[in-house]
This record gives sequence, structure tokens and C-alpha cells, in this order.
Amino acid sequence: MTVKLHFHGATRVVTGSSYVIETERARLLIDCGMFQGSKTEKELNYRAFPFDARKIDAMLLTHAHIDHAGLIPKLVKAGFTNKIYATHATCDLCAVMLPDSGFIQETEVRQLNDRNRKRGLPEVEPIYTAEDAHRSLEFFEGIAYKTWITPVPGIRARYWNAGHLLGSASIEVEVERPGQKSLRILFSGDIGPDAKLFEPDPEAPADFDYVVCESTYGGKDRFERSEEKRREVLGTELRAAASRQGAVLIPSFAVERTQEVLVDLIALMDMGVIPKAPVFIDSPLALKATNIFTQHAKSLRNGGALLHALESPYVKTTESVEESKAINRFSGFHLIVAASGMCEAGRIRHHLKNNLFKPNATVLLVGFQAAGTLGRLLEDGAQAVKIHGEEIKVRATIRRFEDYSGHADGPELLQWLRERLPIAKMVFLTHGEETAQVAMAEEMAEAGLMTADRIARPSLDDIYDLTGEEPVLRAAETKPRISPDKLARRDWHNELAELILGINEEVGKAADEKARAVIIRRLKRALEEENGNGRMPPPNGRQKPREEGRGGAHGFDEG
Repeated sequence: MTVKLHFHGATRVVTGSSYVIETERARLLIDCGMFQGSKTEKELNYRAFPFDARKIDAMLLTHAHIDHAGLIPKLVKAGFTNKIYATHATCDLCAVMLPDSGFIQETEVRQLNDRNRKRGLPEVEPIYTAEDAHRSLEFFEGIAYKTWITPVPGIRARYWNAGHLLGSASIEVEVERPGQKSLRILFSGDIGPDAKLFEPDPEAPADFDYVVCESTYGGKDRFERSEEKRREVLGTELRAAASRQGAVLIPSFAVERTQEVLVDLIALMDMGVIPKAPVFIDSPLALKATNIFTQHAKSLRNGGALLHALESPYVKTTESVEESKAINRFSGFHLIVAASGMCEAGRIRHHLKNNLFKPNATVLLVGFQAAGTLGRLLEDGAQAVKIHGEEIKVRATIRRFEDYSGHADGPELLQWLRERLPIAKMVFLTHGEETAQVAMAEEMAEAGLMTADRIARPSLDDIYDLTGEEPVLRAAETKPRISPDKLARRDWHNELAELILGINEEVGKAADEKARAVIIRRLKRALEEENGNGRMPPPNGRQKPREEGRGGAHGFDEG
């Protein structure tokens, strides 16, 4: 029986997780995630799926994060009508995360269309709406860990705790082959680090034919600290921020990261390590997610510490837009925890817009920042950025704090793979940028886990035939939606924004009107030469109108 494995996302990038197992009897989808990063990459969220949604017979979901679950409503909108299997906690989280995603898209598209009308550009539609998201929830079915299910004919599966997020899982899959031993495949999902605040260490069985393994921090040793040391280092960062007497902005993923950060902030205040100050949780989604974490508190490590933090008089929650705006009136040392974690959407962008130019403000990045995102630009030291179409100078202190990562680092990933041995045929490295994957592949070979020829790094929309003794890349069948070299890197939107900011800076520094005129004249001449006809190109002359209105966290223009 023919068995093919399609890689439709998380290929040399850390977002857009999506795989399809295809046999003569069924098509099984594993994850249906949203792409994040550069505008070019996020454009994929708008394009048609590389498969017919109506012909997907079932779906297995590893966990609720948007880069794994964010396109499920689009899948249903495109005609999918079968079951989506997930752990009970994942079902609970998706019930709030997916409608929130739809609401954000509707809100941002409405704002974008207001701008597009003024620009004379066509209006755009959201990828899906909150109503679409609510409808998709009807197809979810909760399952327990370590329990075999048969989602489609000829394939059975069971879930193992991946230690990454409440409800997260690695998925063990067995494909029946008449007259042969079943083909065993393990999809790692996102693997959590050791000693995570709320989650147990990851687990899964051994002895597979194939393992599809995440590689977010491949080749990187974070030298993870104990809880005490983590709080000590965080306390040092926050005392320095408090001495500047300004706001501390913490862009944070609303689900689990916010709750972890909150526990440590209140613990540090309780111990007198940092000054007592208001902690604003400015994210409606985080509030809803926190309610779910509270319901599951008994099953969480340190669930009691979370309940204690939520009762602190220093924790302030905001739901309405008016309450969020009111935070800007506070002065002195205070902390604002808001989504999104990569600074690509949500309320954190408004807080950054109001504080990045202030020398006494601090931005504490506590999660992975994908290439091309605002968070990555800040992490890489951008001197100015554009938010909602406005140029903002970066005078705030930008700090990186990796101890809250939900992903295993390089040594932990190697140890996780070691515990899965023997792996008979191949490890596919996914969910990681190319440099991380190359480093991880080299370390796997050096450690004797797999020989180099048995480690693959699939590209977007690659198809592997797993039927025979060796996997075969079906190059003739592979039809990438965009060139793989456009993923996980800055695109022309990033370059153009940087150029415009640079031009504004140079013109502003010019000594007088004459000097400014010289700069402008040289720029015009360069554009005329590029245009090739001695005339300036028309406004938006080299841009597709449809693409002009896309590019935010969910695919929308941010100016």
C-alpha cells in the first residue's frame, strides 16, 4: 500500500505546521497552523490550501498554539466536515483561541480597509471570522493521552504529553500495510524543555520507522537555570528597569507564557526582590486562557502558585479598549504583559507605539521572535520601526530573556531523540529555521543518533513516498506555493520599511534645505534609472493592489 507524507508547513520555518499522511484509503491531516513572520510568508495564509479540504478524512491536532491550529476555521470554511481529534485541554483552549483569532482578523481588516479606502486601494477580507471559528469548534473531539484511536481507516494513533503547553502532545501513528508490519511514525509536535513551570517532562515511546521532529532551538544550548536562578536573573533585569522609573513591556503569548511570567513577577514582589508595582494583564485572550488554566490547576505543576498570583492585589486585568488605553496614563515603574508574543498584533503594538521612544521604558522579550516580525527587528537592534504606519524611534532598553521558552533546546532535543531510538529509516527536521536545522543535523550525526543520509530537512510542500524500504522525495509531485528561499527571512516589505526609515533619518540630519534637496534629487534619479524610461514610476506602480493590504500577524498590512 502506498504511503505518502506531505510537508505543507513548518518547513525550515517555525510556523505554519501542517502535514498530510496519504494512503489509498484515506488522507489524514496533522495540524493546520497559521504562518507568521514576514509579509511574504504570511501571504500563504490567504492562498488556497495545497490540498482539497473536502477530501481530508480527519485531522489530528498536536496543541492549541496558532501556528499549529490557526487555520482550522479556514479549513472548515473550505469544506472540511470531519472530526478534529485533540486532547481535552487543547479543545478547551481552542474554544477561546480560535474565535479570538477570528475577532482580531475582523478588527484589523476593518481598520485596514479604512486606510485602503483613503489610499484608493481595494478592500480585503479576513481569512476567517469569529463566526467561522465558532463553527469549526463543532468538529472537535477530545481524547485522553495514551489511548489508541482510529481516526481514518487503516491508521491508528495515540497522544503523548509533549510538555510544551497545557494539552500539548506528540502523536504516535501506525499505518496498516497488508502483509507487512505497520509503518510507525512519530510527530513530535512542539517539545517542552525540562523542568517547565506548569508542564511535566515530555514523554513518548520508542522504536519508529520515521520521526518528524521540531528543531526550533536546534544547535543551541540555553544552559537552562533552576527556578531559583531564573527568578534571580529576572529580578536583576527588573530592578534595573525599576531604576529607570518607566514602563516594562512584556510581549507575551497569551496562553501559558503570560501565566508563567505572572507567577514569577508576583513571587519576586512577595520576596521583596523587586519593588511592588501594578502588573497589567492587558489581553482578553490571556484572561480567558487563565480561566482555563485555573480549571486545570490541579493537573498542573505549580498550579497552586498560579492561583496565588491571580489573587495578588498588584495584578490588574483589562478587558475593554478603554481600560487598555487608560494604562498609558500611568507613570513610574509598572509592568504591562500583553499579546502578541512576537509583537505582530494585539494590544502590545499600541503599548510599544506609546513607549518605545521613551529612554526610561524597557521591553523584555520572553519568547521566540520569528524572522521578519516586529519582535525580531527589536531583538536585532532596530533604531526605528513603523507601527500602524507611524515611524517610532527606539530609545527604550530592549532585553531578551529566554528562560520561559516553551521549546526544548539543542541538548534536550538530542536527548528526546535518543530516547526514541531505534529509528529505522529517517528523521525529518521541521519547525525550525535553516541555521538551527543544519546545526541540529550535524549534532545528531556527531552524537551517533542518525547518519547524515538519514536526516532530511523538507522544503515547503515536499512530498515523500514512504512505501518502500527507503523514503523517496517525489520531486515531480512537489509544487511549492512560494519559493522555499523566501521563508524565514526578511522580505522586500522589511527592506522597504528599513529604507524609508533610513531616508527619513538622512534627510532629517541634512544641514540645510540645499542638502536635503540634493538627497531627494539623487533618490529621484536612482528611481528614474531603475524605471528605465526617465520618469518616476507611478504611486504603487510596482505593487499588486491585493498584496498591499496584507501582512500583519494574521496577514494584514500594518503600515
